[in-house]
Amino acid sequence: MKKIAVSMCMAGVALVLALSSCRSTKDIPSLSSINGEWNIIEINGISVSPTNVQKAPFIGFETATGNVYGNSGCNRMMGSFDVNDKPGNLDLSKMGSTRMMCPDMTLEQNVLGALTQVKGYKQMGKGHIALCNGAKRPVLILQKKAADVQLSALNGAWLITKVNSEAVQSEMDTKPFLQFDIENKSIHGNAGCNIVNGGFKTDDNNVRSISFPALATTMMACPAMDVESKILKAMNEVASFDQLANGGIELYDANGTVVLVLAKK
Repeated sequence: MKKIAVSMCMAGVALVLALSSCRSTKDIPSLSSINGEWNIIEINGISVSPTNVQKAPFIGFETATGNVYGNSGCNRMMGSFDVNDKPGNLDLSKMGSTRMMCPDMTLEQNVLGALTQVKGYKQMGKGHIALCNGAKRPVLILQKKAADVQLSALNGAWLITKVNSEAVQSEMDTKPFLQFDIENKSIHGNAGCNIVNGGFKTDDNNVRSISFPALATTMMACPAMDVESKILKAMNEVASFDQLANGGIELYDANGTVVLVLAKK
């Protein structure tokens, strides 16, 4: 009982600090102070404790572009905000997400429900941000997130195992693959028939960002070009990546949809 009481007390202190911070008009942080990725550690005064079937929710802000991304506990979420809004204002009422079902959706529903209420932000000491509703009450408490994925994770050769949720047939004569050279920011590979070469771009404001703006391929014709066409189209749409628990890589388009899945070659 004592442990529970102490926990409730600490939560209460955190909520009081958050309330005070949201109501204060002093020292409103600049927009750049929310840049980067943040763990969602509290929702409406209740600490977030993901179960073993849930992902730890987080949200990322790109203050240079106004893009928002993250994970709500099950699905990836994405959206945008007005970078020219008044300092301290932040409208997240139009967030979108993918539609995967998970065993327990409670955390996800709480996260998404709270995000629809967000109208502003306020700093709460070092490494913490409060997201507040229209009444300036905190609905989410964020803690600065250490990067859990690095560009270096892409280095080396990868088999392309899925394109747009479709498995790439293992009996193909030429197995599609991509090889990343992180030091030189270049890629080499095969889309199933033709050789692929080019470079990639990243965004310093988003550690998960990657795109392939200038790909070049050979022009050989093969009996079946359907898979290759899908792979090349997907590569032109790639905007970000993430590493899976099994060591694989997912590449997403700008809407957060998985377009390619890679497995270490």
